[in-house]
Amino acid sequence: MATPRKRRSSRPRLTAAEVESIVSARHREPRSVLGYHEVAREDEQPVCFVRVLEPDATEVAVFWEDEAPAAARPLKRQHPAGLFEGRVPYRRPLLPYRLRIRYRDGHELIKHDPYFFAPQLSDYDLHLFGEGTHHRIWAKLGAHPTVRAGLPGTRFAVWAPNAARVSVVGPFNLWDGRKHTMHARASSGVWELFIPGVGAGSRYKYEIRTASGATQLKSDPYGLAMELRPGNCSVVADLEGYEWHDADWLAARRATDPRRRPISVYEVHLGSWRQVPGREPPFMNWHEAAEQLIPYALSMGYTHLELMGVAEHPYDGSWGYQVAGYYAPTSRFGSPDALRAFVDRCHAAGLGVLMDWVPAHFPKDAHGLVEFDGSALYEHADPRQGEHMDWGTKIFNFGRNEVRNFLVANALYWLNEFHIDGLRVDAVASMLYLDYSRAPGEWVPNRFGGRENLEAIEFLRHLNWAVGEYAPGAMMIAEESTAFGGVTQPTHLGGLGFTFKWNMGWMNDTLRYFALDPVYRSHEHRLVTFSFMYAWSERFMLPISHDEVVHGKRALIDKMPGDEWQKRANYRLLLAYMTAHPGKKLLFMGSEFGQWHEWRDGEALDWGLLENPRHRALSDFNRDLNRLYRDSVQLHGSDADPEGFQWIDLHNAAQSVFAFERRATGGDAGAPFVCVFNATPVPRDDYWIGVDAPGRYCKLLDSDDPRYGGSGYSPAGEVEAAEPGAHGRQWSLRLALPPLGALILRRA
Repeated sequence: MATPRKRRSSRPRLTAAEVESIVSARHREPRSVLGYHEVAREDEQPVCFVRVLEPDATEVAVFWEDEAPAAARPLKRQHPAGLFEGRVPYRRPLLPYRLRIRYRDGHELIKHDPYFFAPQLSDYDLHLFGEGTHHRIWAKLGAHPTVRAGLPGTRFAVWAPNAARVSVVGPFNLWDGRKHTMHARASSGVWELFIPGVGAGSRYKYEIRTASGATQLKSDPYGLAMELRPGNCSVVADLEGYEWHDADWLAARRATDPRRRPISVYEVHLGSWRQVPGREPPFMNWHEAAEQLIPYALSMGYTHLELMGVAEHPYDGSWGYQVAGYYAPTSRFGSPDALRAFVDRCHAAGLGVLMDWVPAHFPKDAHGLVEFDGSALYEHADPRQGEHMDWGTKIFNFGRNEVRNFLVANALYWLNEFHIDGLRVDAVASMLYLDYSRAPGEWVPNRFGGRENLEAIEFLRHLNWAVGEYAPGAMMIAEESTAFGGVTQPTHLGGLGFTFKWNMGWMNDTLRYFALDPVYRSHEHRLVTFSFMYAWSERFMLPISHDEVVHGKRALIDKMPGDEWQKRANYRLLLAYMTAHPGKKLLFMGSEFGQWHEWRDGEALDWGLLENPRHRALSDFNRDLNRLYRDSVQLHGSDADPEGFQWIDLHNAAQSVFAFERRATGGDAGAPFVCVFNATPVPRDDYWIGVDAPGRYCKLLDSDDPRYGGSGYSPAGEVEAAEPGAHGRQWSLRLALPPLGALILRRA
């Protein structure tokens, strides 16, 4: 049973200043005045009394939990604003009491007094938070349903060090900030209050009185749920009690090296993947996604989903990249437990789940983090450090312990509470450099006079160390587009510690090359060969993401040159090249079946295209590519090893033909794959490709196969290696290279 701290005082009466601070809701430690008090007396039982602030009340009476309301003892009004006080009998054991309140309109309410209950956060919790190392701070701050002294309620706690006063407000107190003022926890900047009777599903905000005297309403930075936009209240949620069924999945994940596993990611914006006609808003829920998205992704051969916009965001058009509820799964698709069930079902089906995570910046919505307590709390005060001009957002102050703790714990929250398998960390490049997208004079150098953001770099290192320590097996994937060194190097070797880095150089060069008319490709041959100069400098993921099919960039298939047949052929050639190239894979939804128009976040994908045999053929092609990649260690097991790759034909820029080997490293992993690409619509007959071993070579993939909408120019399913050799090798294959085609072969 919870027992409040007994307060002893030789002066039970309040000064006029104390009364004024209480009735005006300005007292930083209201529990030192309100609630139950004892005054010690020599050799006698202490005098016990209760003080209550209840605005708009005409009468307040108190009775013990084990007494009938009729036994309630009236309290005397001490101030017209609703301050009441009165004596109560000495009791041991001390139990909660109840208040019987009559209001001006005549209605009566019986409730428990929140100021009876002592704060729960330990000094150790506050110490860890202050030094930025409380890796489960989400379990301490925010709103948590709990039971105190046998009474259900919710414990609220929030960090607002520069606030003059913080109150919890909601429908349960008619949004009146005088009724539930929170108690400041010394110099920690944390405010805390347990409110009996408030439970899961209750809407709430924090009413914050700033140092300047202004009052503002804020959502809970640590809130575990929020209401559906356009509402922006936090919602009390109980994360206890969900029964997971994925222990085997997590154990296998911990024991697996992702560098040597197939990772083919299907990037999904659930709000526009499919929609429900007649529903407003038309979003699928997590249960419907489990029924439709999981079997679809599995049938297409993907190993992981990457979900956009999982954390709560007020504006649909931000796609989830302007987050207001970092700890709140978006209410667009259902409850937090519904998301957990979705992840559970993905794991049961053998499908991993990644999510986008946005620690680089946050929006300026008035209910959010911006100037949370009236000061630049989560952001830098200096706009040269705290303002992201391109996006109109605020930049986190990575040098502040509590801000770093907020973000590191948030990553661990998603990985541990929702069993997410990895985070794709957005906009890392903008975090690493103080002059990112800034003109001279618009940024502040670091303490050494350089442009590197030393605080952000240290934050990222600690983040990735913490994930490795507290969420083993989870992947951290950096969207990073600069030449910053060591992004995927371990932290103990001086790197940032990410698992993978998006290969933005490969993506830009590849899309630029395939957008060229083939007649010009011979002059830009380096665009498909240069990436192999740095392919093993980091551990890479090859992304064709949502960013490449919006804002006038055109859909993937529509980027391709030529007539419709050539567009499809170029599209298949590009994806075959991507599959054969070292690096994990990511493809944005809709690209897998050749959607013609750009992604529209307010509309479902153009699923009707799959009624067209040509688009079904493209879908089949991607399915077979994914399965070949997934089932072939040659294509995924040696991504991190230069020994797993060898050029065969590098220099034939004139004909835009190139070829290489992919092989597994270590052990008996089978024969290498021979990958050959013809990037012109001119077929190449009797084209020699050098190989190291004689024998029959079987064709594993032909992007020009009629099944995929191709011409079937190279129908032979196998070819015999013979002498003389080519490309410095003893034997050679004589191939008929299809127009705008790719062949992948293996020695039988």
